[in-house]
Amino acid sequence: MELPEPPYYAVIFTSRRTEGDRGYAQRAAYMAELAAKQPGYLAMNSVRDESGLGITVSYWRDEDSIAAWRANLEHTETRNQGRAEWYRSFDVQVSRVERAYRFERP
Repeated sequence: MELPEPPYYAVIFTSRRTEGDRGYAQRAAYMAELAAKQPGYLAMNSVRDESGLGITVSYWRDEDSIAAWRANLEHTETRNQGRAEWYRSFDVQVSRVERAYRFERP
């Protein structure tokens, strides 16, 4: 995953799922595709364990880009559906990334 030099923003979405899929996987994949088309989008990482705990971090150029994504009608509809049937709970944090580094074994 290639990100620009900081500063940029990270939206950290930590969630606990309800039982069963009920269209969740398909909708989550579509949301990832849609987010990637938004102005200011940089990248996304997402993991979920067997217990239903998931962490998705999306990276954005600035706060205006995050606000525009939050206001996206399809994203809003999906958030509402998530509250109604897919999530037991979730937390969202928006953070400004000031420093970043990585290691990769040659």
